[in-house]
Formats: sequence, structure tokens, C-alpha cells
Amino acid sequence: MSEKRPTIYDVASAAGVSKSLVSLVLQDSPKVSAVKRASVERAIAELGYRPSRAAATLAASRSRTIGVLVDDFTNLWFVELLKGLRSAVEPRGYRVLVGDVASGGPDAQATLENFLSLEVDALVIAAEVLPAAASGWGIPVVVAGNRTVDLPHAVVVAGDDGRGAELAAEHLIGLGHRRLGHVTGPGEAARLRADSFARTVAGHPGAVLTVRAGAGTLEADGYDAGTRLLRDAPDITAILAANDTMALGVAAALREAGRAVPEDVSLVGFDDSPLAKSHLLDLTSVDYRGVVVGGEVGAVLLQWLGGGNPAAPPQVAPRLMRRGSTQPPRGAAAQG
Repeated sequence: MSEKRPTIYDVASAAGVSKSLVSLVLQDSPKVSAVKRASVERAIAELGYRPSRAAATLAASRSRTIGVLVDDFTNLWFVELLKGLRSAVEPRGYRVLVGDVASGGPDAQATLENFLSLEVDALVIAAEVLPAAASGWGIPVVVAGNRTVDLPHAVVVAGDDGRGAELAAEHLIGLGHRRLGHVTGPGEAARLRADSFARTVAGHPGAVLTVRAGAGTLEADGYDAGTRLLRDAPDITAILAANDTMALGVAAALREAGRAVPEDVSLVGFDDSPLAKSHLLDLTSVDYRGVVVGGEVGAVLLQWLGGGNPAAPPQVAPRLMRRGSTQPPRGAAAQG
């Protein structure tokens, strides 16, 4: 016969507290002192107690679920965001559900309404366009990343897109590049990156920038924009792509044009995704630190759900990850 499963009463007895106090700990209530919380958590670990999710939901009138709305499942940054979010909220008993609103229209509206019908405790918006206004949701809402969505009551948690593009520009100009290109796409983050890259390049005498935009931010968009960029500005020696996926398309366009990376053209991506770290690309990339952003999103939600009134944290500082796709240009002295 299997060993009897420990109950909440067993936890209370082992911790020397009441059952109601154990319930408060399981609900992540801020009313419990640090000492008693530690005692209860220690008893839970020692006994191997696993609370009934159904009972906890009924007792707390919460689903212990957080909904995340994304608009591009192919964007590798979302993987990092979700990793950070889950690491923050799952130890506190919350599940993360992900829904796609990329299509817009009725399907996107249905995705949102499904989340609301499941009575999620909070929403994370990682999308550029929403199918409905935020009014009437009545739950905490956090916007992950710099977005075009207008949610006045939401807290925005994001990395510093502008600083990331500035780091890329300073790196390329420091190597001696003066003929630069930028492949960008739609969305607020891409706009911030493009504006900052242009400002930084413009601040250096003799530097020339050519920008081409793709219809989206996928590999095919990077290839199309990169092909046009090389046609219109054949003298460029360095390119920044709006993300690593677009950089992959730019690399294909460069190869098709007979231009080698980094010997002929240095290439920089953004997000420092697994693509950038692959031995095939060995791509210099701006690390947007998506795991950190996701963790900050989780921390804000936990504070909010615990009865607090969180403010937006400072933007997460990016960092440049230098790899083999960038080097000084041929004839750097002549460019300057």
C-alpha cells in the first residue's frame, strides 16, 4: 500500500502553526511574517506536501494562472522571456498559458476571450496589436518589451532598445566602419533601435548610413531587405539587423551577392538568441537579456497579485556579445 499523502494539517503541525496560516503561505499572502513563512516552507519541503490545485483555486478564488499573449511564435526572444517569467512565478504556484494573437481579427479576439473566461489572474502582453481595449479586464496587466499597444493602466517591463543599438553602432564605428547599413522591421522596439542606431552613426564625421525595412521581422524579411540594401549601397562594410532572425536572412543575401562575413561585411544581430551563439553564424549580437526581462515581469506580477502597487522597474541594460561576425573593414583608414 502506498504511503499516505501528507495533508495541510500535517504541514501545520510540523511547522507549529495553524492551518489557516499555511493557507496564507500557499496563497503567497504578504500578511505572513518571514520567519513563519520559512517555517511553513521548510515543513512543506520535508513532508513533500503538494497542495490540491483545485482546492486552492476554490479557496482563494484564483486560477493561479497567468496568460501571455504573443504575436510571433517564431521570434526566439519569446523563449527567453517565458523562461524568465516561469522561473519567477512557477515556484509560487502559478502556471503560464501562452496564446497567439498574430492573426488579428476574430481569432485573436477569441484567444483573448478564452483567457478571460479561464479567469487568469493576470495578463502579460508581448504583442504589438491587441484585439480589444484593456478597459474592463479587471486584472493586472504587464506589457513585456517596448510596444505600440496603448494600455494606460499596465506596467511596462522592457530592455533598453535604444542603448542596445547604440552599443552596436559604437562597436562597428570603433572597428573603423564608416559605410553602415541597417535592416529593420515593424514595431516599437524596431523603431527605437533604428532611431538610436541612426543618431549614433550621425554623430561620427564621415559615417554614412543606409536603412532598409522588411515587411516583418522574419528571416525572409531580412533576406529581402538585405538584398535591397546591397543593391542600393554596394559600398557598405557593416550591417545591423533588427534581430538575429533577420540577420540570418541578411547573411544569406550577402552570400548570394558574393560578400563574405566578416571579411567583406561585418554583421550584427539583436537579442543574442541561440542563432547568434551557433557555430555556423558565430554572430555578434546585442543581448537584450530576455530571461532577465521575463523575471522582472514575474516579480512585478507577484507584487501586484500579493496586494502591492508596483511601478515599472528600470529598463534592463543590454550588453554586446562580440563574436566572429565582426572585424575591422578592409581599408579602414581610407573609409575614415
